[in-house]
Amino acid sequence: MKEKPYFQQVYDVVLQIPYGRVTSYGAIADFLALGSARMVGYALKMSFYSDIPLPAHRVLNSSGVLSGAAAFGHPDRMKNLLQSENVSVKNNKVVAFEALFWNPSEELL
Repeated sequence: MKEKPYFQQVYDVVLQIPYGRVTSYGAIADFLALGSARMVGYALKMSFYSDIPLPAHRVLNSSGVLSGAAAFGHPDRMKNLLQSENVSVKNNKVVAFEALFWNPSEELL
């Protein structure tokens, strides 16, 4: 059986992030054991040009900072999407990041 392309593998993981939870680019890269956190970020940036509606706002850097916010068109869009899921954001960083962290390596067996 042919493996899915890398971007599709990233998208498949991102689609499974639960509402109100967050993960990191690195956690997705580690789970896939392919590429790097930067490649995951690039895959998500490219998803904005596709018809796939992804909850990319739930993917942050390893410190919980909204490092991908610029890709959302408006500076507050990523923050607003997270807050609409009851995720608190202060100074461009998710409050209680560790408590809300969803690790695909533990959740997707």
